[in-house]
Amino acid sequence: MSRPLRIEFPGAFYHVTSRGNARKKIFLNDIDRESFVETLAWVVERFGWVCHAYCLMDNHFHLLIETPKPNLSMGMRQLNGVYTQRFNRRHKRVGHLFQGRFKSILVEQDSYLLELCRYIVLNPVRANMVASLDEYPWSSYRATVGSSPIPSGLTIDWVLEQFAKTRVVARKRYAAFVAEGVGKKSPWTELKGQALLGSEKFIKQMEPHLQEHLSVREVPKRQRLMHRPTLAQLFADVKTKAIRNQAMVKAHLEYGYTQAEIAVALDLHYASVSRIIKEVESDMLKYKM
Repeated sequence: MSRPLRIEFPGAFYHVTSRGNARKKIFLNDIDRESFVETLAWVVERFGWVCHAYCLMDNHFHLLIETPKPNLSMGMRQLNGVYTQRFNRRHKRVGHLFQGRFKSILVEQDSYLLELCRYIVLNPVRANMVASLDEYPWSSYRATVGSSPIPSGLTIDWVLEQFAKTRVVARKRYAAFVAEGVGKKSPWTELKGQALLGSEKFIKQMEPHLQEHLSVREVPKRQRLMHRPTLAQLFADVKTKAIRNQAMVKAHLEYGYTQAEIAVALDLHYASVSRIIKEVESDMLKYKM
């Protein structure tokens, strides 16, 4: 059974989501929503998290979490586990509430964090649940703009500091920034390997962490190897068949591309790619002997 890639280190930022089992509702009423916000505040305090934004939908939730300590997985086990216990006890039911493991996207702070703060709170508008975010009490938006109290567990300082030094001005600019996001494309179009959202420099910086997961076969290959060069890059400077053949072996053995993928990239038959790779590997073994 596959499991999602988890990269954890001090000071990491994550967009976290978790859905109801079989896409069923995880919030049946406002008491449930209040219970979740209270549980989140408890987890934030216990694990030293910083929560910059959140939004509760009917069958899932969104969080934007900063972890000063590498403890995202530990905290999420507590959040989902404790909330499930409270939900089940309140509604006199048993069993799983959430569908499998939670999903987390590691986010580059400078390039995407503010964009995700906007994306998260706009969910009720995109889902046509409300016409205006002022109508929706179950996200961090109203607390950030000052139209409702700041719940325990939410930190709005970093977000507002991106807009102005004074809180009054910052809140107006933040509200305008969020409003401008309606109808804009999703930031997920630039997601790498379903696990990283950031610049090429950021992806490069994450390589040591990705290397730690190369041998963990339960993690999907597209996540373990997201830092690898593309096939176009690997074959860009190929000028002779010998160099091309060496590049084919490197693409297959070192970077994990399948022979079928290599065949498509080079416009070769799969059987030809397989034969060439075996021949080069055989020559390499002879040379070592």
